[in-house]
Amino acid sequence: MRNKTFLSKAFMALFLSGILVVAGCSSSDEDGESSASGDQTEVSVFQFKVEFKEQFEDLVAQYEEENPDIKIDVQTVGGGNDYAASLKSSFAAGNEPDIFNVGGPTEVEEYREYLTDLSDTAAADAALDGTLSGVTVDEEILGLPYSQEGYGYIYNKEIFEQAGINAEELTTYEALEEAFETLESQKDELGLEAVIALPAKELWVMGNHLANTYIASDFNDDILEAYNAETIPFEKGDELQRMLDLQNEYSKQPVLSLDYSQQVEQLFSTGKVALIQQGNWIYPTVEQMDAEFAENGIGMIPIPVDGLEGHLPVGVPQYWVVNNNADDATQQAAKDFLDWMYTSDAGKELVLNEFKFIPAYEGYDTEQISDPLSQDVYKYASEGKTIGWVFMASPIGWQEDSLAVNMQRYLSGDITWHEVIEGSKADWENARK
Repeated sequence: MRNKTFLSKAFMALFLSGILVVAGCSSSDEDGESSASGDQTEVSVFQFKVEFKEQFEDLVAQYEEENPDIKIDVQTVGGGNDYAASLKSSFAAGNEPDIFNVGGPTEVEEYREYLTDLSDTAAADAALDGTLSGVTVDEEILGLPYSQEGYGYIYNKEIFEQAGINAEELTTYEALEEAFETLESQKDELGLEAVIALPAKELWVMGNHLANTYIASDFNDDILEAYNAETIPFEKGDELQRMLDLQNEYSKQPVLSLDYSQQVEQLFSTGKVALIQQGNWIYPTVEQMDAEFAENGIGMIPIPVDGLEGHLPVGVPQYWVVNNNADDATQQAAKDFLDWMYTSDAGKELVLNEFKFIPAYEGYDTEQISDPLSQDVYKYASEGKTIGWVFMASPIGWQEDSLAVNMQRYLSGDITWHEVIEGSKADWENARK
């Protein structure tokens, strides 16, 4: 039996760029009346994970079939659209979802007035130790973890084999750089358009994930330490720069117009680039593109960090929360649905085998973790070779609106790297005053 242990110290969230104004997911009318329609209780869900949109909707359909008195409306905003901005727009318009997503203590603070205490749910009781730290305030549990996720460099095994590269040996920057040079020299023979695809249009890829790899150690991998920090030292800022430069140098161009869909679907899944910086969440997308390639042709390795060689960033991507502005019946229906998803036999089967999640709850047969990327993440986590996800504890919007935007300006040649660091540091300090 798997121990009730969380295998990473900190957590995540996500993501993304652009603005999409979303309406039509209100939890109650202006008079505060129940969101029931006839004999049905209606629950609106506003969620960010585009990678499992269809699978999640299938799960909802199964739940509705088993519970005909419940109607669940799902809206998914993510990928190339900005979930955080869309959620804010929805609340501002008075269209408040009953269930939505937050990513750790920073967003818990932002939405605190709307969050229902979920301490009485079966899912909260089953959550692995440590997974609730970032969403617990005054002994109230305000969110339920999605899953565990990890990210790094996802590579094409066949291309690496043809080029004579052993992925497991790429534990240092120097070894990775040499591998990039080798792939570049064999591009024509390997059928590559570029070595890698850097989707610099996506603020979250640089400001959240790449940056986190090099700033987590600033806070000892502790999400609460980052949340309370008045400044950020950027002790590994030079390492962050050289890794960004390496990706940019060998990437499909122009990177500033390259997005997530192009990176994963058009370039990596079709063998036009040898590797990408992404996480195990891309597996369903790759599987839809090429099931054989997804099952047998891809693997994940860590982004090299001096002193943390062989460590993979692993954490909780987002949390489900319930809107306390919904009427009591709707709140209870929302809790019941989340409990069913994570603690019922039917829900657990779907979470493992359809969502391809690495569970953040006890009571799962982790031998059933089926896809190779999730297996890689679980391996690093179970061995304790992880880097914490502290980026979700940065000041609200900082990782994308400040750091990532500055990184974009650096890539376009508008500012120096020194200005990236100093400007981002000043924004952090001003936000924490």
